[in-house]
Amino acid sequence: MAQIYKYHLFFCTHQRDDGSANCGEHGSQSLRDYAKQRVKELKIKKVRVNNAGCLNRCKLGPMLVIYPEGTWYHYETEADIDEIIESHLLNDTIVERLVK
Repeated sequence: MAQIYKYHLFFCTHQRDDGSANCGEHGSQSLRDYAKQRVKELKIKKVRVNNAGCLNRCKLGPMLVIYPEGTWYHYETEADIDEIIESHLLNDTIVERLVK
């Protein structure tokens, strides 16, 4: 069977109301939306950007994981997202400084 996606990005966008750590409190939804828009603008094929529920790495948040290899990234800014897109998605190179 042909590979549907080369990369599948899951952004934790989970939010909690109990005051405990969560990715949602760090702007994960807007940065996920930014990543999705950039992938579309750059016309990168075979990449899917999705929301995810809690990925159980709350204290490291915000977090995203890229499959199929299972690379975990902590990101904080649009510049971090741009670097992940440029290095990982376009050039198959892991951004070591953001790996958690």
